[in-house]
Amino acid sequence: MAITAATASSIFTYNHTPPSLTSPSFLSSNSRSHFSLAAKYNLFAPSSSLHRKQQFVSRTLVCSGSNGNSQPMVPPYNVLITGSTKGIGYALAKEFLKAGDNVIICSRSDERVESALQNLRAEFGDQHVWGTKCDVRDGNDVKNLVKYAQDNLQYVDIWINNAGSNAYSYKPLAEASDEDLIEVVTTNTLGLMICCREAMKAMLNQPRGGHIFNIDGAGSDGRPTPRFAAYGATKRSVVHLTKSLQAELQMQEVSNVVVHNLSPGMVTTDLLMSGANTKQAKFFINVLAEPADEVAKYLVPNIRSIPSSGSTRPTYIRFLTGLKAYSQIFSRLAFGARRNRYFVEE
Repeated sequence: MAITAATASSIFTYNHTPPSLTSPSFLSSNSRSHFSLAAKYNLFAPSSSLHRKQQFVSRTLVCSGSNGNSQPMVPPYNVLITGSTKGIGYALAKEFLKAGDNVIICSRSDERVESALQNLRAEFGDQHVWGTKCDVRDGNDVKNLVKYAQDNLQYVDIWINNAGSNAYSYKPLAEASDEDLIEVVTTNTLGLMICCREAMKAMLNQPRGGHIFNIDGAGSDGRPTPRFAAYGATKRSVVHLTKSLQAELQMQEVSNVVVHNLSPGMVTTDLLMSGANTKQAKFFINVLAEPADEVAKYLVPNIRSIPSSGSTRPTYIRFLTGLKAYSQIFSRLAFGARRNRYFVEE
């Protein structure tokens, strides 16, 4: 899971606005309040403060494995995506398959894996997509996932950590059950750590090396996520974990494995839509959210460009940039664009 309704429900208490766009002569008081909401969450931040994709190193990446052999990383790529039987994970799998890559999908549910696998194989054939059950919270499950990938593909070029949970719960932390908190933290934090550990161990021994992408979510920028406090805290930890792993690899002088952040923005998953029970949430979902397929069409070419360019630098790829959010909110307030796209607003 990427970003949830936390994004919509937590973008509501902004306290500063772009003065040129919020003067009384330009916007109504209601419009000014929406700009004020968006400003606090850095949607209007100057480009220097936004997470942007870093410049690539223009050279062919030749990865050295522990056995002394080396191979250039060239397409088609072998891709593994956790939590990929629905939502943005499934959409990413489809886009990689369209690009000619080989893909492994996984989920906690055997039934969902089998259903997704049947649909993908019907469209792309049996020789390019595989699937298996994996609970990312279980170290043995993730180790078996790595073995499954090696048995079927020999190596993984791109590993995307998409599995995540909010326990489908929208309530203050004081009302959260033990079970919900354990579900969120063990999936989003422990599960991510286990997957990163096993992915790095496998890729360090691959002649082609590899790229790991950790998907962030609401709270990753340090802003509050009311009613999603546990989820936001775990997603904040995603960014810290990625930076720490980047530093560890650099200290160890490892150049054939790179860890990146990936931000899909506000995606119209079932989880996001089920949390749209306030006027503000409906406003921001209508204005900023996009279907998973549209987000994947943007993200996959950007992900694939990293190994193809020979980059060894960590990147932070964002779908919903501050400029894009600013433009869409402005178009909505000025011209009524995107009104009632998903929900009827009062």
